[in-house]
Amino acid sequence: QVQLVESGGGLVQAGGSLRLSCAASGRTFSLHAMGWFRQAPGKEREFIAAINWSGSSTYYPDSVKGRFTISRDNAKNTVYLQMNSLKPEDTAVYYCAMSTSYYTAYPNSPGLFGSWGQGTQVTVSS
Repeated sequence: QVQLVESGGGLVQAGGSLRLSCAASGRTFSLHAMGWFRQAPGKEREFIAAINWSGSSTYYPDSVKGRFTISRDNAKNTVYLQMNSLKPEDTAVYYCAMSTSYYTAYPNSPGLFGSWGQGTQVTVSS
């Protein structure tokens, strides 16, 4: 059973930046696509970024495109989410997730992911 542990959340002013990290246990991290999701109070979980197993393909919805960047370091079993130009509407609990299959080339669907971390809170003040 893989364990995913997010870190790096916190309180930041609008326009600021944060970098989230997600450390994964196990030996197959480099074979899986990784994703980031977020959930604000009273709202559905939103799929906000993904990266394929090799790092050659990424996905972002329009809500974060150009502001957020996902990356990974397979040697460290870690995926990152760099968040710039943060807005109050980015306030949410952020979760990382691992794909259920190996070698997903284009991770552009939330249904591809099946293992979740505990989440880290991001609060953006206006």
